[in-house]
Amino acid sequence: MDNKNIDDLKKFLDQSGLRLGFGPQQQTQQEEDGEDESRQRRDQALQFDFRPSQIKEYLDRYVIQQDDAKKVLATAVCDHYHNVQTNMRTNEDNRDYKKQNILLIGPTGVGKTYLVQNIARLIGVPFVKADATKFSETGYVGGDVEDLVRELVHQAQGDIQLAEYGIVYLDEIDKIAGARNLSGRDVSGHGVQRGMLKLMEETEVPLRSPTDIAGQMQALMEFQTKGKMEKKTISTKNILFIVSGAFDGLLEIIKKRIGSKRIGFQEGERIDEHQIYGMARSVDFIEFGFEAEFIGRLPVYVHCNQLDAEDLFKILKYSEGSLLKQYKRDFLAYGIDVFFTDEGMKAMAQAAVKEQTGARGLMTVGEKTFREYKYMLPDNPQVKEFVVEADLVEDPQAKLEKLLADPEMYRDRINGFQTVKFAEFFKQKFGIEVTVTREAVEHLKMKASKEEADAEDYLTRLFGEYEHGLNLLRNAEAADAFEITPEVIDQPSQSLDGWIRRSYKRD
Repeated sequence: MDNKNIDDLKKFLDQSGLRLGFGPQQQTQQEEDGEDESRQRRDQALQFDFRPSQIKEYLDRYVIQQDDAKKVLATAVCDHYHNVQTNMRTNEDNRDYKKQNILLIGPTGVGKTYLVQNIARLIGVPFVKADATKFSETGYVGGDVEDLVRELVHQAQGDIQLAEYGIVYLDEIDKIAGARNLSGRDVSGHGVQRGMLKLMEETEVPLRSPTDIAGQMQALMEFQTKGKMEKKTISTKNILFIVSGAFDGLLEIIKKRIGSKRIGFQEGERIDEHQIYGMARSVDFIEFGFEAEFIGRLPVYVHCNQLDAEDLFKILKYSEGSLLKQYKRDFLAYGIDVFFTDEGMKAMAQAAVKEQTGARGLMTVGEKTFREYKYMLPDNPQVKEFVVEADLVEDPQAKLEKLLADPEMYRDRINGFQTVKFAEFFKQKFGIEVTVTREAVEHLKMKASKEEADAEDYLTRLFGEYEHGLNLLRNAEAADAFEITPEVIDQPSQSLDGWIRRSYKRD
């Protein structure tokens, strides 16, 4: 930074009413606490002790289908971070190890991004996602790609060492495949690929971009307080790069190459698209428009399947990241509970398939279905709940008009749902069979609503304090079904005591 730039920054700061102190500054307690927190987070993330099967099991909770992708990702991630650990433990680099950057193939909405996000969350490393198209739209500028690495530092709350073990995910990578037989520099294709080569292999990225005004201001502050500017860099050696794209046209390239030489298949046997993508080779990606050096730095590639209506139904019903949880929270904010039947979820899934955007179509269908409900119901306090069935998804406006005319049209049915639901929840949570009266359901919902809590969460807290008594009931040979009434909810301790005495008297 030359004197003119320093003077300009000083002038800017003066005009903004800001002042920079001179001389060494003492580290505050807050800064020390922040360093301790960063160190703990880094140590936790780098204590990698997962097996591929454990990572896949975790992904199964959130992502439906894509078993091949889960296995490939889990194995590559384990290899990568076990190598990182070995290098840290021995303080030596394994020169024979080649970083397993990953290429995911598949249409939009099949869970590619969600897979990688959940892996990063499980491990505890920073994660950055961007679309490769933004680099091709404006022409390639080296700092743009390097900003992805700098963003890892931001996600790591300034901890450079933790950032150096993060994950960078680039979507729509197929859009930077350069056109072949071009003369001159192809800034929107091959130029971007060449610029990314050093990042995916190993390089040092300056922490501050030359075009970052805020970074230059911080540099000035360091210069004034320390008399020099410390040059910090981020190594990409241990950063895992994962790229993905739909790769329209790749299937035809693979088919053309394999022709009749379908090794491993019987003559006349039908080969589906997933099998064909599984036969992809580096030459296919080179034919698609990638440079050999670029695709060579992505040694692991796997295909993600298109999702059908049954898959989308399972996402709604079984995934821990189900969109329905979001809608439930949205309505609960206004004191309105919503229940989803299997038929309603299947109708949503079938409508989402027509959108041809994979799991993203569920959001489109959900917004179309519930748009008027979100707008109208908050102004109608008489409506406390409703049920999403197939006819509501098919004609949401007609069902909304009926609901507004009869706010309690679903009351008996919902109470029936909840007596079974809470009994099943209690059995699963505490291992004890109970029956739940409809009066208890209303009472539980009322008490949970006062605390702005979900009824199941409230039930968990209510009985979670009595672990010893619940254990006695689980261990009692004569234990049978117990009834949860409003009195039990109001006086859980006395009720448990009565259950225990009654159960053990039968022994």
